[in-house]
Amino acid sequence: MLNDTINFGFLAQADPAGFGARDVLLLVIGLVVGAGLGVAAIRLIAGQTIAAARKEAETIIARSHDDAATAAEKTELEADKRILERKAEFERETEAARNEIREQEKRLTKREDTLDRKLDSLTAKEEQLEQSTAALRKRETEMHKREQEVESILRQQRDQLLRITDLSLDDAKELLLQRVEDDVKDEAARMSRRILDDAEHDAKDKAREVTINAIQRFASETTAESTVRAIPIPSDDLKGRIIGREGRNIRAIEKATGADIIVDDTPGVIIVSCFDKVRQAVAAESLQKLVADGRVHPSRIEEVVESVQKDIDERIIKHGKDAVLEAKLRGVHPKVSEAMGRLHFRTSYGQNVLRHSIEVAFLCQLIADQLGLDGQLARRCGFLHDIGKAMDHEMEGGHPKIGMDFARQHGEKEPVLNAIGGHHADIPAISFYTPIVMAADAISGARPGARRESYEKYIQRLEQLQNIAQQHQGVTEAHAIQAGREVRVMVDAKEVSDDHAFQIARKIADQVSDEMTFPGEIRVTVLRETRAIEIAR
Repeated sequence: MLNDTINFGFLAQADPAGFGARDVLLLVIGLVVGAGLGVAAIRLIAGQTIAAARKEAETIIARSHDDAATAAEKTELEADKRILERKAEFERETEAARNEIREQEKRLTKREDTLDRKLDSLTAKEEQLEQSTAALRKRETEMHKREQEVESILRQQRDQLLRITDLSLDDAKELLLQRVEDDVKDEAARMSRRILDDAEHDAKDKAREVTINAIQRFASETTAESTVRAIPIPSDDLKGRIIGREGRNIRAIEKATGADIIVDDTPGVIIVSCFDKVRQAVAAESLQKLVADGRVHPSRIEEVVESVQKDIDERIIKHGKDAVLEAKLRGVHPKVSEAMGRLHFRTSYGQNVLRHSIEVAFLCQLIADQLGLDGQLARRCGFLHDIGKAMDHEMEGGHPKIGMDFARQHGEKEPVLNAIGGHHADIPAISFYTPIVMAADAISGARPGARRESYEKYIQRLEQLQNIAQQHQGVTEAHAIQAGREVRVMVDAKEVSDDHAFQIARKIADQVSDEMTFPGEIRVTVLRETRAIEIAR
């Protein structure tokens, strides 16, 4: 029908003149019928589409239901798994708690047993203490009775003695006190001797062992320096140039260096004398340069001295750094290092102070190591103990105090400060390192050849040593022997007992330590001799 309608339309278009009302009607009817068929076709197609969509929707819904069921089952399984895991974890925690409770119960049981045993022990001790208290009370009662009896007997004896001796009570008291005093003195002397013997028995052996080991393990060269220095000159003609017109040149040298220049008849040498070794070194090297180039006049002298002074200052810094490295120290302030470098030009009884400080440092370490102390700290204390000697005369006080103040200003702490300030017993020692430094200082200064002193001072020291010994009661003679290292004291055997002789030796040693300054140690030997002489006729 649709095709007929279409064909009819084409016929109408092809022949418009023959196209009448019937044709129009047919055309309209065809169009209506075609439209209805199109609508029916569309509805058919739409119905099929809708059915397919419904079927697909039903399939999707069914699939969704299956997926949801699967997800629900999976979720349920995971939930069951988590529940099982939580249950297992809970059971483990519960078991651990039970074990801990059981352990605590065991500990409590053990502690209860211990407390029961302690309680039984305390009960037994309490009973024993009560018994001891009762015994002490009984003994106290008996002692009180005996004291009363003794007092009664003493009163009777005193009254009887007063009647027999015809002495007054005061005279008798004085006589009794004198006798008691004599007895107590003898007893105190015997006790002092016994205590000293017991204390020195082990102390001497230990000190001797530590000292010998330290000396044997440390070996250093022994050198002595002097306050004068001879400068060789190629010819005596240069002496006149050194002196200059009317002594102008030599005065300029002495003024610039602070040293004394001695030009005498000794051929080929000029003597430089100065107690300050730094100034002596500056003067000696300046003279050597002036002698070498032959030009000697005031302006040249000032130029050479200034140049040598700078060189000496650089050398001081280098000596200080080298000494710190040799002593194996860390954290030393540059000013402290420089001050130690100045000690290279200082001497004490002819001994170079810087070498002495290094030697004391290592001796302190060796002694501290044997005593179980900090060897590095002991080495630092020993190295810096004489730093006060590097200060000039413008600073007041002894070198221990000056050195301690200087070290404190540049960051040194205790016990280094105490070792510096107390190595001559100027302040009390607050650590073991201070007496170690004192011992090492004495070892370094007392070993053979380390130091020397003038003949006059040597004689004065011997005389002072003998005079101190002769001041004590009962001393008949005193002689200093072994170059002043020992003093032999002879006492009267009638006035001095054996125990009293030990007291005299101790008093002399203490007085020598307090009043004299000496390197090392001095032995005091007191001799008591009794001679019985009879003549046969």
